[in-house]
Amino acid sequence: MFRLLNIEIHKLKHSRASKVLIIFYFLLLTSIALIAAIKFDIGPIKFHLAEQGIFNFPYIWHFNTYIAAIFKFFLLLVIVSMMANEYSNKTLKQNLIDGLSKKEFILSKFYTVLLLAILSTIFVFIVSLILGYVYSDFTEFAILTTDLIYFVAFFVKLTGFFSFGLFLGILVKRSAFAVGAMIVWSMIEGFTKGMIYWKFEDYVSEIMRFFPLEAMSNLIKEPFTRLSAVKTVAKQVGEDLSKDFSVQYLDVIIVLIWTIIFIYLSYNLLKRRDL
Repeated sequence: MFRLLNIEIHKLKHSRASKVLIIFYFLLLTSIALIAAIKFDIGPIKFHLAEQGIFNFPYIWHFNTYIAAIFKFFLLLVIVSMMANEYSNKTLKQNLIDGLSKKEFILSKFYTVLLLAILSTIFVFIVSLILGYVYSDFTEFAILTTDLIYFVAFFVKLTGFFSFGLFLGILVKRSAFAVGAMIVWSMIEGFTKGMIYWKFEDYVSEIMRFFPLEAMSNLIKEPFTRLSAVKTVAKQVGEDLSKDFSVQYLDVIIVLIWTIIFIYLSYNLLKRRDL
């Protein structure tokens, strides 16, 4: 495992584009802290976002993992460009000539996916922990350790998403086309969701949860309607925003199954392809 991972780390070190994207990604994750500085003072109306409880434990685990997951697109570019470089620089063929099997090659890429997902999860946890201790009204250990399941969901979400990107990178061989394919698939899921809603409105969520991107999206639901201020406003206008925000184990299992499928398809595609 470490031998294969070292090979990929060596390649990333010598890819300027990958290094820039990775650094920019982690800077974006750090920028979550800037949300605390958002203030609006308009006459008698004073609004400070940090005072709305978004950095309170355990809500911060939900909020930060949801926001951080938005930035995963930048690491997707690293994954697909990593595969594109294998073809354009002919390092894939050279690795196979040097004795690396196709199975080991796919595993090396998957280990890189896991590494990026693990580092992202740890980094978001540290940033969230610091922000929580600075701004949270509750720092008791029992409260602090509640809802840590969101980090499991965050890790699974990134792993599944990057595995999908890896498969597309192998399928189309060009990073721009791979990103385009991801966008097209997202549009296909959106169109399918609309059609199902039109024909089977009562079953749309149950059916769509088995689609890969929808399943990844379901892992961490939007956290904004959990805020007491939002609930208060909604109640005043007669809206009921109560829903289940918890991480559903079925969604975790679905994404893990899709991850396995994407890695298997990547290996099967590489095995059948004449390099």
